[in-house]
Amino acid sequence: MNVFGVDIGGSGIKGAPADLDRGELASERFKVLTPQPSEPKAVVETVREVVTHFDWSGPVGLTFPGVVVDGRTLTAANVDKGWIGADAASLFSEALGGRPVAVVNDADAAGLAEIRYGAGRGRDGVVLMLTLGTGIGSALFVDGELVPNTELGHLELHGKDAERHASSAARDKHGWAWPEWAERLDDYFGMVEMLFSPKLIIIGGGVSRKADKFLPLLKPLRAEIVPAQLQNDAGIIGAAMQASKLAA
Repeated sequence: MNVFGVDIGGSGIKGAPADLDRGELASERFKVLTPQPSEPKAVVETVREVVTHFDWSGPVGLTFPGVVVDGRTLTAANVDKGWIGADAASLFSEALGGRPVAVVNDADAAGLAEIRYGAGRGRDGVVLMLTLGTGIGSALFVDGELVPNTELGHLELHGKDAERHASSAARDKHGWAWPEWAERLDDYFGMVEMLFSPKLIIIGGGVSRKADKFLPLLKPLRAEIVPAQLQNDAGIIGAAMQASKLAA
């Protein structure tokens, strides 16, 4: 079964039909830069561009980089503050001709895909997905069940948001070499392990494609740390999984 997913990030908006029988994209994804400023009207129009690129007519799942409850976006750390309190599901549905729309936190979507198809498949206990990108997203699972909207990238670390200390964007901004960044990840991973005692930590986001550059440099934890198997497609696939519930 193919269902359409869109992954809205702080730097790019990408989408594609996803094959939910196989857990992979059904065609090459289409990506557009996130408009700046990333206010609702501009982002909604960009999402419409991505969806119409494929001439798609069914339900659409969308990720959002913030807390999402009942289709409303309640926070907006890495996008325009105009999203705070917005009825995102209605905005996107209206722009897409009234078709059914599901909106989910971006890291939660990626985690759902990894739990079903990827590195978290069949794993029990506490599993934590951390997406290292423009910020740090998190998805927390207990025996395969999602605890939504954890937002662990905003835990305080050394007096500021952890994502400002250890995200992939922070590494790029400051020009940290892999060993320097690994030390910062050690601080952050050590904190989340202390708080949640996960059996498994899955590292997602675009930088997961380069996991061999930094995972071997990390200090050992009790938790096993692995890269996401679906890499940067996980958000699209997870969004499509949410949209498939609308089609059921």
